[in-house]
Amino acid sequence: MEFSQHSRVWIYQSDKKLTDQEALQIQSALNNFTTGWTAHNHQLRAKGEVRYNRFLILIVDESQAGATGCSIDKSVHFMKEVEQHFSINLFDRFNLAYREGEEILSLPRHAFEEQLKQGKINTETIVYNNMVQNLTELETKWEVPFKNSWHIQLFRDLVNA
Repeated sequence: MEFSQHSRVWIYQSDKKLTDQEALQIQSALNNFTTGWTAHNHQLRAKGEVRYNRFLILIVDESQAGATGCSIDKSVHFMKEVEQHFSINLFDRFNLAYREGEEILSLPRHAFEEQLKQGKINTETIVYNNMVQNLTELETKWEVPFKNSWHIQLFRDLVNA
């Protein structure tokens, strides 16, 4: 299924790495959810995916039917159920993810800040911008060097950009 580059995107980041089995179970749940996801009784053209055993991504192509407040509420409710079932946190926006070699790690803001101070995270470290809005941004602005992300605004006084 082809999706418009303008398709809306929501990214939920787990506070811990999912096992392969958990990722498969969540992918199955995402498939079931997106297949039945509607807005005002109109089927949404949507898909969900698990990336890096850490990110749950919902994509809606609004060229046919747009996501509404109620449909977005349904997705949040679904994510809350996933969160409870797998004992993970998907709603902590200050749990910051970054790449270390092949591994995707995440830390609470204060620990991320400490890694910056120690030089373990620097301006070239790949970080994840989970606030991307559409498919184009997901492909171009989601995995970016720290110096090109919103994170730099938050921690500017700690780095020599």
